[in-house]
Amino acid sequence: MDNKLKGIIWLLIASLGFSLMGLFVKLSGDLPVVQKSLFRNLVGMILPLYFVYKYKSKLFGSLKNQPILMMRSLFGLTGVLLNYYTIDKMILSDADMLNKLSPFFTIIFCAVFLKEHIKKYQLLSMLIAFCGALFIIKPSFSSDITIALIGVAGAIFAALAYTTLRVLGSKEEFYTTVFYFSFFSTIVLLPITYFQYVPMSSTQLIYLLLSGLFATVGQFGLTIAYQHAAAKDISIFFYSTVLFSALIGFITFNEIPDYLSCMGYVIIFCASYYMFQRARA
Repeated sequence: MDNKLKGIIWLLIASLGFSLMGLFVKLSGDLPVVQKSLFRNLVGMILPLYFVYKYKSKLFGSLKNQPILMMRSLFGLTGVLLNYYTIDKMILSDADMLNKLSPFFTIIFCAVFLKEHIKKYQLLSMLIAFCGALFIIKPSFSSDITIALIGVAGAIFAALAYTTLRVLGSKEEFYTTVFYFSFFSTIVLLPITYFQYVPMSSTQLIYLLLSGLFATVGQFGLTIAYQHAAAKDISIFFYSTVLFSALIGFITFNEIPDYLSCMGYVIIFCASYYMFQRARA
């Protein structure tokens, strides 16, 4: 098996992991988003902690990298909270597709903050993707658009987190970065959860622990995938998350995206596929 195929397989594993995370977040019911995120990050600390101790790495990274690690964690946590809120309120596949706008925002932020040049095909792809997002958002004067815009905001903060990771580069091991993010999130969320804690059933607790487990599978799968192959060769396969989420939403919640959302999926996928093919050229 060559590295490219390994990368694709790990990316599909990551996609399934994130889709199952969304399923268990939704199944956990009417709990505060902060509480849901706390349990995800408690579980998310365990596996990175094992690698940190196994390879005798610094638990919190180098002192000089603290500002970047903290910014990555703050942006990442905000993105997770907004994404969880969207998952609770929207059809699972709609919420997931809005979150998949993050690569396009990442290109913009890298151009603005890191002075990376935006190529014409990237700009065209972004414009097409935003048009596709409008089919999912369905602009109107209703509460639905507010929820959809929160989903877009989640993608923006995720993109900011990815941009800081680009700045960080290989200065820190991936498991150190993942542990730092989970630890930071836990410290921030603990006092908030304490004051607005809602008692849970044992079933809800299991669902939240499973959401944390599959979120960790997704994070590690994504990292390992890009270790085996370049993003330009495999990134398009990450959109399989939307397919997994649509199937899970239909089987579990009998969710059926409307035709406008489906058109939005196709438009965003085509924009991503076009950018993927141009990047490979």
